[in-house]
Amino acid sequence: MKIAIEDVKFDDQGLIPAIVQDARSRMVLTLAYMNAESLKKTLETGETWFWSRSRSSLWHKGATSGNTQQVANVHLDCDGDALVVLVVTNGPACHTGAESCFHNELEDAGPFEITPPFVPAAGSANLAEVLANLYRLVESRKRERPVGSYTTYLFDQGLDKILKKVGEESAETIIAAKNDDREALLKETADLLYHLVVLLVERGLTLEEVGEELVSRSKK
Repeated sequence: MKIAIEDVKFDDQGLIPAIVQDARSRMVLTLAYMNAESLKKTLETGETWFWSRSRSSLWHKGATSGNTQQVANVHLDCDGDALVVLVVTNGPACHTGAESCFHNELEDAGPFEITPPFVPAAGSANLAEVLANLYRLVESRKRERPVGSYTTYLFDQGLDKILKKVGEESAETIIAAKNDDREALLKETADLLYHLVVLLVERGLTLEEVGEELVSRSKK
């Protein structure tokens, strides 16, 4: 649902928390604050601007360091009092040089064992099962459109954006193969398969139909 900027609820100090997240990896990069002016500048320039509570002034992320953040999308939460800003980074987000400001692990906080919804239980690496679970997850993302999800972002942007990503991942897979980089080829292939699944869901084509087509070809 599209929300007008007038619906943003700033606190008594005229600020709203902004969670900055990598548009592709979904890594949370930092938590900063915006006021009406910095939010306006962010939307106008396509790069992140914040309000510094310590300096009581506007600051343009990367203006000094060069580590700017290109804005891919901005989401407002259901209460209208918090933002998620999806960005493409041009360098580390943290002033320490770390990729994310959240690089300190809390003592006794894990790690805990979890099973992501698209990974089969018991650690199976069966590709057919992995793709089937991934397809179901992508379908749910298209249906429910959770805020902060990269898959939601792709569906919100539409078919042209999805096709562009498939093209980019195809090219990157070719480059990795050409460079004889096995690790890069593995990762780029996984990226390509994910974006192909998003495309199939967008166009209403099932994995079963693809499987049937491959089976029919094997009989020729």
